[in-house]
Formats: sequence, structure tokens, C-alpha cells
Amino acid sequence: CAMETIDTYRQIVQQLLTEYAKHGGDDQVEAQTIFDTERDHYQLIYVGWHHQRRVFGPVLHLDIKDGKIWIQWNGTEDDLAQELVDLGVPKQDIVIGFHPPLMRKLTNYEVG
Repeated sequence: CAMETIDTYRQIVQQLLTEYAKHGGDDQVEAQTIFDTERDHYQLIYVGWHHQRRVFGPVLHLDIKDGKIWIQWNGTEDDLAQELVDLGVPKQDIVIGFHPPLMRKLTNYEVG
């Protein structure tokens, strides 16, 4: 069922961002997860201060649209799409949203 798949994807995305939040930030910078389960927007952001400089911004942003997980922003060096595959998401249900549509055709993932 499509709804079961969406629920599973919500759990996977929240689990993934929660894991990243545990390892991000420090005593001056907080790693915050933001989960909008009604509209299916999910973010990990950093908020705080580092050497007198304000730190604020998204590290990861994923959406669930039309039954697919869209990676809208990946500010890490990790292969987030592969991590999703490792967690059971089929490649055809992953869209690398921060790549232009022409480049998406060159990946092993969905064009969107």
C-alpha cells in the first residue's frame, strides 16, 4: 500500500536525521531536527555560535513528494542516497533534488 510506504519513508528519514543530529554540533552549536510530518519536510539545522560567528543553517533537507524521497540539500560529505538505499529505500524512490534535472538522468536514481 502506498500509505504504508510513505509511513515507512517518514520513519526512515526521521531516523536518519536523528542519527546525524546525535553526531553533529558541539557545546556551542546545537543540531536541531525539524520534522513536518503533515507536509513531509524534514531538516537538520545547526544553530549557535562558533568563535564569535553566528552559525545557522540547514545541513540536510529531505522531502517526501509523490511517494519518493527528495534529497533537497546535503551539506555533508556523506552519500545520503546510498544510506537511504542501505535502509531499504529503492533507488527509483530517491530523487537527488539538488542536482538539475539534466544531471539527474546521469545518476542511478529517479529523475523526479
